[in-house]
Amino acid sequence: MTEPTLLVLAAGMGSRYGGLKQIQPVGANGETIIDYSIFDAMRAGFGKVVFVIRRDLEEPFKKIIGTRFGNKIAVDYVFQELDLLPPGFSVPPSRTKPWGTGHAILMAANAIREPFAAINADDFYGAHSFRVLAEHLRSGSPDFAMVSFVLRNTLSEFGSVARGVCKASADGYLETVTEMTKIERDGTAAKAMAPDGKALRLGGDETVSMNLWGFTPALFNDLRELFVQFLAQQGAEEKSEFYIPAAVNELIRAGRARVKVLRSPDSWFGVTYREDHPLVVESIRKLVARGDYPEKL
Repeated sequence: MTEPTLLVLAAGMGSRYGGLKQIQPVGANGETIIDYSIFDAMRAGFGKVVFVIRRDLEEPFKKIIGTRFGNKIAVDYVFQELDLLPPGFSVPPSRTKPWGTGHAILMAANAIREPFAAINADDFYGAHSFRVLAEHLRSGSPDFAMVSFVLRNTLSEFGSVARGVCKASADGYLETVTEMTKIERDGTAAKAMAPDGKALRLGGDETVSMNLWGFTPALFNDLRELFVQFLAQQGAEEKSEFYIPAAVNELIRAGRARVKVLRSPDSWFGVTYREDHPLVVESIRKLVARGDYPEKL
């Protein structure tokens, strides 16, 4: 049975958080959210970790994160840079932002030959999330997968967030995922900015994607093709991003992929703003006290 790989998207700097949030300690012994994700992935049966990072972050990232797991699980690194583009395309002079999560995943095409999960570096997904995704990836199914969460359980108390709001079929397959920005609490519900720029009220019970995806290597050829289309249409824009939910949407629409929606009862939490950090520390402390994690990973 092939062991799946964990792809960790860690190339972004936390502009709202004000630093390299991916390596901020949240555990009692200096553990980061990435440490907990890899710990959960290892006990779920993942056999390799591939980090997507920026070259200018390579030295501190490897020193703080990579060395912790090098003797426990196979580790590899790939780089996401603005100028890593298909032939015929160039970076707009004013652009400084990376090209987004779809581009980040595409950078791992030469490093992954097995089914894999793709996760954000700064999101805590919980042990059950990794278990259900690992089971799917080991099943031999050609279908992709996504672990879903409830919207109200993924909001920050300190500002707006972006989430992929999902619609699933009766048999549990993803029909659409719509990337919405500026989602924030509104009483017991939520409000957001729709893709067309209009305000939208949400109930709070919506199923959302937190970029916990399961893919087969078949994704890479499709993703490469879609990235070329994206660059042709939006590559000249200063802040356009090639989001993986948009790419998955297109593959579903074209009948080129099916995505099984998996559900996890685990609580999600993450560090979007600096003020989120104490809440994450306290949440992990409670999980350790409950016995879900050892005092020291």
